[in-house]
Parts: sequence; C-alpha cells; structure tokens
Amino acid sequence: MRRHAFLALLAATAAIAAPIAADDRPFPSPATFTTLQVTPLAIEGLTGDELGNLYTTGRAAPPERCPVWQIGPNGGLIVVGTIGNAAPGCNPSGIRRDRDGNFFIADANQGGVIWKLRAADMNPAAPFATGVPGTNGLAFDRRGNVWTGDGTTGQGRVWRVSSDGKTVTEMFRIQPMRNGAALGGTVAGDGVGRQVRSFPPGTLLNTLGGQDLVANGVDFDRNGDLIVADTARGALWRIRFDGRGNVTSRMGCDASFTADTLCLENVLVAHPLLEGTDGIFIDRAGNIWNAANERNAIVVVTHEGHEGGEGHEGTRVVEIFRNPLNAAGLRNAADTAEGNRHILELPTSPFISGDRLCVAQSDGNRRDNSPNTAGEVNAAGPVGARGKISCLDQPLRGDRD
Repeated sequence: MRRHAFLALLAATAAIAAPIAADDRPFPSPATFTTLQVTPLAIEGLTGDELGNLYTTGRAAPPERCPVWQIGPNGGLIVVGTIGNAAPGCNPSGIRRDRDGNFFIADANQGGVIWKLRAADMNPAAPFATGVPGTNGLAFDRRGNVWTGDGTTGQGRVWRVSSDGKTVTEMFRIQPMRNGAALGGTVAGDGVGRQVRSFPPGTLLNTLGGQDLVANGVDFDRNGDLIVADTARGALWRIRFDGRGNVTSRMGCDASFTADTLCLENVLVAHPLLEGTDGIFIDRAGNIWNAANERNAIVVVTHEGHEGGEGHEGTRVVEIFRNPLNAAGLRNAADTAEGNRHILELPTSPFISGDRLCVAQSDGNRRDNSPNTAGEVNAAGPVGARGKISCLDQPLRGDRD
C-alpha cells in the first residue's frame, strides 16, 4: 500500500512539474511583439470593440482634460472622449467597455472616481461612482455590478459598485504584504511583514521605492469566480461566491488584519514568473493572461483544475515573452531603434480581441525596465513618446476573446 501511494504521489508530482511542449499548448513559441502605436501621454488600461479597435486613456496635466483614445487595427489615435481633471489631476489606470458600448474608466485621483463615457455621447465622461480610493482594474459581474481593486494604496481592498453606481461596498481584502496602520492593519507605524523593492543597475542602494500593490487587476472567469492580480507577491487570488453574490471564500485567519481579509488558502497560484503582474485578461478557454511589468514579460496561467492552490495539477504558469538581453546585459531597451519597436517597456493591461493580444505600456522605472531613459518611450522624456501599445505578431489559436 505504501509503495502504491508513493508511486501515485510521484506521478502527481511529475504531472505538476512537467513542462508544456510547444505542440501541447495553443501559445506561440517563439513569440514576438511589435509597437502598434506610440502615445504622447503616459497610458494605462486597454479595451476594445468588435471591429478590432482598441481604447486607452492618457494622463494629462491639469487643466487639460485626460483623453480617451481609439486606436485603429493598424494604429492611429482618435480622441473619442475625455474625463475631468481637477486637482491633483486625473490618473486613469483601467478601462472597460460594457455590452452597450459604454466605457468605464478607473481614476485613482480625486478621491477615487469611476467615470462613465456613454456610447451615445462620447464626450465628456460623467462620474459613475465616487469614493473608491486607488481604483485600478475594472470587471463586470453577471449582475452588471462593477468590481475594482485599490491599486497603489496597498491595502488590498476590493469593491463592488452597484450597476447604478450609487452603492460602493468593500467586499474583501487581499492580504497586504505589511500590516502597518498605514495599510489598514492593527500594528502601529509601518508595521511588520515585508516589501518588494527594486534596485537600479549597478548599485546596492534602493532609490526606486517599495512595491505594496496587492489588488491590481480583476477579471471574472467562466465559473463566475473573481481572479485578482497580486503585483507584489507575483500571485493570483481566486474568490468564490454563493448564488446571491456573497463571498464564500474564507476570511479572517489573521487577527492582525481586518476581519474581511482573505485567508492565504485563496491564492490560486504564486510563481516567480508572475512577479509584477499588472492587469489580467481571462480568455474563453479559461487562460489568465498577465502583463508581468517588472520583468518586461507576458505570462499566461492555464487553469484547468477547480481546487486551486500553488502548484495544483491543471494550473500551469507559462512565460510567452520576455525582452531579450541587450548589449549592456539589461532588458530595458534593445540595441537599435528598430529593435526598440519589438520590446515591452513595463507592460500593463493585456487585452485580447479575436486572435490578437495587445498590451499598454507606461514605461515605469522598476526592475527590468530600469533605467527607463532608454528604449522607444520615456515617461520622463520628450513629449511625443510617453507610452505605447504593442501587439503580439503571432495570432492566438482558438476562441480566446
């Protein structure tokens, strides 16, 4: 009996650890990207329509309103709307389009506003919901409610906004990396725990700051479970609900966090390849596409099982693309101007339309993308090259949008 149990365990372990051969998965290998559009403002968030157009939002300086751009299948910027820009300025970081063609835009500034740009009006957008600090990625549930996380606040809050925008409810929290009072914990000051920190090339001194983001991208899978990207841990959380929309995933395992903080058992997968995951997109096959911004990489999590957990059989993590090394031994730029058109520069917000995968890029100064003064765009550089959208050159196989 012991021998049979050991052999069964060995077989299960092999199934978990075995790499996926190129012929066994519908992902391009090798994969390459090409810039579709460079933008004159920093961008984050990406969505699209049935005609293959993409949409993103620019971050303008006050008092100029922040534009909502349409990007055609072959590039080109058209302003189709704007959002307000009161002090301290708009900071759009997520955009989704509903079934009626309306756009919902997450703006972390001004106390946290979700804007609604009506398809019939297109200009200007009106506040849909307010009082959502740090609002970042957006997702719609089957009841038409809007879900969002608190992004750079680092507290891990995830809210449900009613379909009319009138009610904002904190449904749960992703467990923060640190539990200090500033992050909503019970310990004074910065508290205890850890923080992911980046270092510029060639120095032992940290000048780039820490990474506290733990609720930074949301999407619903085909089972109605909510998947949340955890940027700091390099993890994905899965949250389940009952038939009335109440959270059934276990909370309150650690008294140093708020009572609505999810237990760590709700982590679907944690993996080094997912470090810096910033925005997710779940295709119809159930694959979870991640923009691993700190690694200048695109990673997909295939999720075939239903019990979850790190390393669970049926859940695999596959790196589709990562910037190649340049002559300096870094991944922040290519060695030529033409090469820079085929790299990623802190990718965010993956979006799939038909068989096409595209990502936005904000050119942040972290990890693989540091120093960000190189490359095709420069968030701190000349106007005219502040962000870009890149698309996978190879079409995805199967029905994925």
